[in-house]
Amino acid sequence: MSDPADLGVLAAADLLSSRRLSARELAAACLARIAERDGRHSLDGDPGSVNAWARVYEEEAREAAARADERLAAGDAPPLCGIPIGLKDLYAVEALPLTASSRALDEEPLRDCDAWARLAAEGMVLLGHLHTHEFAAGGTTDQVGNPLSLSRSAGGSSGGSAAALAARTTPAATGTDTAGSLRIPSALCGTATVKPTLGTVPLRGIVPLAPTLDHAGPMARSVADCEPLLAAMAGVRPPDERRPPRRVALSPRIADLDPDVAEGFERACGLLPVVSVPPPPLRLDLGLDLLDLLCTEMLAYHRGLADRRELYRPSTLGFLRHGEERAMTAEEYVAIQQERSELRAEWLDWFAEHELDALVEPTLPVVARERGRGYEAPFTDVAEISLTHYWNWTGFPVVSLPSGLGSRSGLPTGVSLIGPPGTDWHLLAAGAALEAGLGSLYDGR
Repeated sequence: MSDPADLGVLAAADLLSSRRLSARELAAACLARIAERDGRHSLDGDPGSVNAWARVYEEEAREAAARADERLAAGDAPPLCGIPIGLKDLYAVEALPLTASSRALDEEPLRDCDAWARLAAEGMVLLGHLHTHEFAAGGTTDQVGNPLSLSRSAGGSSGGSAAALAARTTPAATGTDTAGSLRIPSALCGTATVKPTLGTVPLRGIVPLAPTLDHAGPMARSVADCEPLLAAMAGVRPPDERRPPRRVALSPRIADLDPDVAEGFERACGLLPVVSVPPPPLRLDLGLDLLDLLCTEMLAYHRGLADRRELYRPSTLGFLRHGEERAMTAEEYVAIQQERSELRAEWLDWFAEHELDALVEPTLPVVARERGRGYEAPFTDVAEISLTHYWNWTGFPVVSLPSGLGSRSGLPTGVSLIGPPGTDWHLLAAGAALEAGLGSLYDGR
């Protein structure tokens, strides 16, 4: 081990539990790495900084690490005790600032959000809050630089989380996903994530974007590291038995792909038991329905900040204006939710008919774009969300992992495994096996 900050979740947990590494040493290494690599912390960022961290809580982190060492010394600590983590700046932490990376929000919550409360109970060490695209309403997070190329987007809206992982400033992070916000930055930064089945991780205390589309989940440098984080956030114990995928179908939704993305996707498919089945006779294009629903639901939270509209970025204002122009009636809202339920049922029928364990598709059809224009206007991230958004509509779980570096661009590409609701743990096992075949972008994970 050269530097504890390079360790992934499972590797660090092994060293902590065996007392070959202390939580204080690990936290100190991550804090030093943040100071070394993150650059100047700011709301707007700058071309020379990663700027993944909105705020770093150094004193609190050192105190939490000392408490974790006491639990580890007692011999009955949970598996994640002493592991550092960064939280997306939507996750409420009692008495610490919460801003959603916006000038329009500045709160100090009275209680922890449920997801962080569970992670804190495990003894995890909070390093700080990580930047999001303002209020999670976009796929670029342009105040954050991609550590693999600072001129490129880190993706969004959980861009700070993926960038912090890729810069090896933390072994673990959290994010949210309403149309792809866990998976987009993970693919663009070469990290891993799981968007769990809708409702698996509680959303109470997390700043919402669109509540019936929002998912909360973990992010890490490997699929294997995501598993214990998801178990803690969901408050469950993963099943001991995992079903390896026997039949995997190509997604019927794959369209034009960047050559580097296609290259990585072919490499991943070559390691999976892909079978040929007829495409489902289902609606594969949501049109404006997701956008209309998202913006309508977004209004409910942002009405409470109506007196601060002048502080919003132009792109966020565009989302709100779209919601106000196309706001659904109660009858229309019920009808569209019924349509979602029917589409989910039809997908389940198709999976069952062909005895499929998973679908495989590229996480994104593109590599990371040049950063810097994602806040100028809304809806500029159509390419980034073009594949991801559909699975928020259905609520199906998705595991996303790197499929390699493109031979042309040198930038990361990603692949996703999608399954029916409740197959999260099988998908994680399949993703970890696929990752072993493809290889990690990060030595030591």
